[in-house]
Amino acid sequence: MHVELLIHADWIIPVDADNRTLVNHSLAINDGRIIAVLPRQDAVAQLNAATVVELPGHVLIPGLINAHTHAAMSLLRGLADDLPLMTWLNQHIWPAEQRWVDPSFVADGTQLAIAEMLRGGVTCFNDMYFFPEITAQVAAEAGMRLVAGMIVVDFPTRYAADADCYLQRGLELHEQYRGHSLVTTAFAPHSPYTVSDTALMRVRDLANKLDVPIHIHLHETSDEITQALKTQGKRPLACLDQMGLLNPHLMAVHMTQLDDHEIVRLAATGAHVIHCPESNLKLASGFCPVMKLQRAGVNVALGTDGAASNNDLNMLGELRTAALLAKGVSGDAAALPAPQALRMATINAAQALGISANTGSLEISKAADVVAIDLRDPHTQPLYHPSSQLVYAASSHQVRQVWINGRQVVRDGAVTTLAMDSLLTRVQAWQEKIAAGDEALSIE
Repeated sequence: MHVELLIHADWIIPVDADNRTLVNHSLAINDGRIIAVLPRQDAVAQLNAATVVELPGHVLIPGLINAHTHAAMSLLRGLADDLPLMTWLNQHIWPAEQRWVDPSFVADGTQLAIAEMLRGGVTCFNDMYFFPEITAQVAAEAGMRLVAGMIVVDFPTRYAADADCYLQRGLELHEQYRGHSLVTTAFAPHSPYTVSDTALMRVRDLANKLDVPIHIHLHETSDEITQALKTQGKRPLACLDQMGLLNPHLMAVHMTQLDDHEIVRLAATGAHVIHCPESNLKLASGFCPVMKLQRAGVNVALGTDGAASNNDLNMLGELRTAALLAKGVSGDAAALPAPQALRMATINAAQALGISANTGSLEISKAADVVAIDLRDPHTQPLYHPSSQLVYAASSHQVRQVWINGRQVVRDGAVTTLAMDSLLTRVQAWQEKIAAGDEALSIE
């Protein structure tokens, strides 16, 4: 049998239902999709490949999925560190965005984010930011899988004047990328405190009609809860529940402030939670009760948040932090074992984003979104359990090869689909412009 691409690796972790680790196996790809996962000796005997890739000492995993990003904010990385969320937003980030965010900012910031994510083994990201049509264009050109957020806020920005305008532009984006091989869409109302109930109910109706997810910051800080109780007499999750927004479309990001009743309700409604441990730690927002959520049956995925609050988009690092934090918060050293942590960054995220039929695991008929990580590095030697080494020891520099839809987008650690020298020159120019505005923005 003829195949286009055959990859031989020492291990394959397909992230299937049995959490298997396959030894000395091969992956066969045709037309951008996986057609076989089989022992190496069978692959050699049965398949005639146009291209054969030998990866001794490597493990193949599904492409990592970053389930919550603000990609273009890479250009604000390190601008306002060591501050609580609302101070960070109100006094620094939102003023900087009002001054600088335009299509060129989003294009360059997104390219920078994609370069970082690809080199770290991320093949798909779920984004919430202004000018999502620019994010979608950049991602498609770079060969990156994207869930583009149809952002909604009540206040005017350079992107839109009001909630109706945001929604109209979002619907145009959805129509433009209907049926695209890499780009899908989700509604992205920023939060209950920046989007009115009227707009949220319209988002609910449109999401139900179009069958797309809803991506929203929720229960991120204790102050958010306090303010909601003062103004609405109930917690934000209860407000969304009353509006009919708790359902399998909902991706609730952060969720650091949850009581047991709310966890039961999330499980009953099929809502998903996106956990961003490093951003939550840096902003001192609190701890998402991952083990309680998972034990209740809630699907939990993993994201980095934006580089302005993390300060990186390194999903391998996020895996390690999530696994360690779950143990510390729960007081249980067995909490969130390595295979389960890896699921949060792959198939769980794909399920939350509504794309699990196409990606999230290395299984026959799925898109060939594949990452090869070299475990011969001193960081991951000696090697007893590949999945544990991935989660607790591996670094992004060990990502050597990446394919998305069967197209190689990282070769020997270098991104193949972006002009890196030109990009970094533009990033330097942004740094100089934004730094020159520091004093006006009261940013030290």
